[in-house]
Amino acid sequence: MDVIDVERFAADGFAKVEAVVEREVADAARMLLWEKIGLSPDDPASWREPVVWAMDDTGQGPFGQIMRSERLFAAFDAVAGAGGWAPRGALGMVPVRFPNLPPVEDRGWHIDLNTLGGDGTWGVSARSQTMLLLVLLSHVGPDDAPTRVRAGSHRDAFAALSPRAIGAEPVAATVAGPLVERASRERPVAYATGAPGDVYLLHPYTVHAADEHRGQVPRFMSQGPIMLKRPVDGSGENLLARALSGA
Repeated sequence: MDVIDVERFAADGFAKVEAVVEREVADAARMLLWEKIGLSPDDPASWREPVVWAMDDTGQGPFGQIMRSERLFAAFDAVAGAGGWAPRGALGMVPVRFPNLPPVEDRGWHIDLNTLGGDGTWGVSARSQTMLLLVLLSHVGPDDAPTRVRAGSHRDAFAALSPRAIGAEPVAATVAGPLVERASRERPVAYATGAPGDVYLLHPYTVHAADEHRGQVPRFMSQGPIMLKRPVDGSGENLLARALSGA
């Protein structure tokens, strides 16, 4: 059985990979992140901000176990082709979302920065050099601020970002966001839910957004780019390219 549902990835622009590591590894990573942000799971009175950003830039201990998972590597191979991606050592940025607090206004529909421009800054274009990895480090149910995903939106966003539409150079996120939001508005919404140790792979053009936390337990989920060896521009034979044509 394939580690990732390639048909769903092609059709919807995302797919879940269950248990890339044992749950105990994800739990250990979460506890280290609690230490990094200086808060405690046993002291809700100290949870005063709706979002606190944590980071792993070491790739050590449980973080490295996650990022070196054979199941994760197999999923990357299935989507980007064997040798079509670059290993990532550290987990990266982890937005921790807390319950029972007014939400922040960071929940707009978008795709992530994906193209390095000639001036050395990152922008958004239809020549993506990355795909998006979400790693669940806590239980994430429908009320626990799961990432919202517009299923099938990768084809809409790719068309909206064509050179004919935006020009030859990457554009800023503030420009790309409204374009891809409008283009994908009719798509159904899915939710990135699961258990600690599950991951989601998102096509670089899949439109997604944060969600309000309506649950009771803080949500830990990393989000970071996986660098690709060749841009996703609609050409090529890997799944990232085929998904843009519906093939």
